[in-house]
Amino acid sequence: MKSIRVKLHSRGYDIKVGSGLLDQAGDLARAASGENARQAIVITNPTVATLYGPRVVRSLKRAGFRVRQVLAGDGERYKSLRTAQSIYTFLIENRVERNDLIIALGGGVVGDLGGFVAATYLRGLRLVHLPTTLLAQIDSSVGGKTAVNHALGKNLIGVFHQPILVVTDPDTLGSLPPREFQAGLYEAIKYGVMQDRPLFNRIDRELERLKDLDEGALSRLIARCCQIKADVVARDEREGDLRRILNFGHTVGHALEAVTHYRRFFHGEAVGHGMRAASLIAERLGMLDSGEREAIDRAIARLGPLPSANNLALGGIISAMYRDKKADAGRITFVLPVEIGRVVIRSDVPPRIIRSALRDSLS
Repeated sequence: MKSIRVKLHSRGYDIKVGSGLLDQAGDLARAASGENARQAIVITNPTVATLYGPRVVRSLKRAGFRVRQVLAGDGERYKSLRTAQSIYTFLIENRVERNDLIIALGGGVVGDLGGFVAATYLRGLRLVHLPTTLLAQIDSSVGGKTAVNHALGKNLIGVFHQPILVVTDPDTLGSLPPREFQAGLYEAIKYGVMQDRPLFNRIDRELERLKDLDEGALSRLIARCCQIKADVVARDEREGDLRRILNFGHTVGHALEAVTHYRRFFHGEAVGHGMRAASLIAERLGMLDSGEREAIDRAIARLGPLPSANNLALGGIISAMYRDKKADAGRITFVLPVEIGRVVIRSDVPPRIIRSALRDSLS
């Protein structure tokens, strides 16, 4: 088992990574929460509940928790205030108290939704993440950003709420459809371009082992991505400055998800398109060497084809970017690479370059 510490000013928490850890989730949650937690409410979706719910429930019960489970819909469109409202009703009816725990068992949608509910119900319940997708394991379960979507934009309604523990079991990745696993790898490439060229090169070198779910390769990838994010979050917990670099590829990616009503792309796929667009913008601004931009494109292409985006109206995508929570003084904010392993934040990209780069990258 690997353990990565997220060091925060007020408190910290551990990310545990290891094969078979779902069966230890109860003991780990009890150690992190203490003896006063009476109930553990597992928020999950029907697919994950069938695959892993019984194991997690047994583990929690062995640790002395009274366990209840509530299901959310499977998909980004269910990450909504309407779903949160139904979960609030469940919590009220089951007399959940402030010392109880929310257990988010699932991918990024469940994690964001469970975190949002934990942050807002009774002004804050303790939260444990049990991420079951690659994207959730390397990114969304770490850092305390929680949110639900609005029809006009992704993650516009949210709050920072750090978990008390993240338990990551790479064995759960064996149940992912290949496309969903691939979507997580796009997010891993983000970390390499953003801050770690050796990681970028390792993903390329070990890609076949990763796709074959080699335990060693996966554990190394998950731990390294989590360490990068933990270091960034420790220095900027609430996205005041440095943490914004984690949004590489997300300005365009979130817009693509919004204009397609969260039905066409997995989040990582939308980020893949977003990274290509941001890299092209950087090249056309003279910030990024063409060879570096081509290397980023090749790494994304090696993972497999991205869903088509060439029939989407550029005007709608650009409007969605202006509504994005990262917009600054009415300007679109981009995280742009200057080389593989280093990015900068820019809010002064000329509209003509945004439009031309979008047109060419999405085609």
